Amino acid sequence: MRTRPAHRTTWTVAVPAALAAGLLLSAPGTGRATDMNHVAGPNHTASTSHIAAPNHTAGSPDPTPTSTSASEPGSPKTVSSGWSIPWGLSWLPDGSALLTERDSFKVYTLTQSGTKRHIGEVPNVVITGGEGGLLSIAVSPSWKSDHYVYVMHTAADGNRIARMTFDGSALSDYKVLVDGIRKNTYHNGGRIKFGPDGYLYATTGDAQSPDLAQDKTSLNGKILRMTPDGMPAPGNPFDSLVYSYGHRNPQGITWDAEGRLWEGELGDSKYDELNLIEPGKNYGWPICEGGCPATGMTDPKRQWPVAEASPSAVAYADGAIYMAALRGERLWRIPVAGTSAGTPKAYYTNHYGRLRTVESVPGPGTKSLWLTTTNADNNGDGEAGSDKVFQIDLR
Repeated sequence: MRTRPAHRTTWTVAVPAALAAGLLLSAPGTGRATDMNHVAGPNHTASTSHIAAPNHTAGSPDPTPTSTSASEPGSPKTVSSGWSIPWGLSWLPDGSALLTERDSFKVYTLTQSGTKRHIGEVPNVVITGGEGGLLSIAVSPSWKSDHYVYVMHTAADGNRIARMTFDGSALSDYKVLVDGIRKNTYHNGGRIKFGPDGYLYATTGDAQSPDLAQDKTSLNGKILRMTPDGMPAPGNPFDSLVYSYGHRNPQGITWDAEGRLWEGELGDSKYDELNLIEPGKNYGWPICEGGCPATGMTDPKRQWPVAEASPSAVAYADGAIYMAALRGERLWRIPVAGTSAGTPKAYYTNHYGRLRTVESVPGPGTKSLWLTTTNADNNGDGEAGSDKVFQIDLR
């Protein structure tokens, strides 16, 4: 368990756009950190921090992202408290959300006014003593007609994606769609979301076996893309579920207003990453961590020293990617325009603890986020029931 700072503050930090080029390159690490996502090292660094990774995209330059005219997050307001490791969050058509608890295997509905209701448990889930358990949840885009919800979780034989029915009252009808994803104590990935194309995307970790990330026949260390029945989606680059590869422990995916797919990824001992995902691309792990000079690798759009991020979920809202940081205990806002990512800015540093999931609140004209903590996990210092769900209005 890592040590928390002696106090927490609510200030924000704008960080320089670039550092010396030599800092962009790094050899792959070999171990875990104090929060088990990274190699052990100092629990804080000087706030110099994010690094602008090189961009080798050909063609005309994209517009420079700017935050001067865009909204920024206000003060968090508590929607609901009394949670224990809320991990997954997905919206129902009525504007309420489904949330999972990682270690209890329970699923709840939560209204925007804060009414919480237990609707069932997901069967066949196991914990790993680390990061495994009941992870993400995704509501079918056709829920009004099919009443399907999808879950990604750890089971006795590995990580899997399953489908259940939620009729508005309770969960039922568990069916495995994808299995054969290796599990381990750590590096289980676990985020699932439906994309704007109607297909289901999933992030998988390398299960602490780094070479799996470069093995295109393995489902580990990948972003997967599938039909609602768990089959490879049309147009996938390798005629399999694999959409991109070379990932270490991705836990966040989101799409911007133009439908581009962005991913947040936990690094090893040096850099965490924000990547722009394209089909068939290799994102470098374990050959590189952060910006990569090796031929055939795709550089991150932004990268951070691991003590300042350890990103889990990412969400797009009003011209920016929001990235929830676990070890970094802050919310990063990264303006994006086209394929470019601008200068990140940190909010709520050390004030709310480990931030796990961030999602944009649906609704016409709505500019708000929901944000969850997971201070009750094995790397936090909170007791069971100490986690919260916040609403953050963008202004």
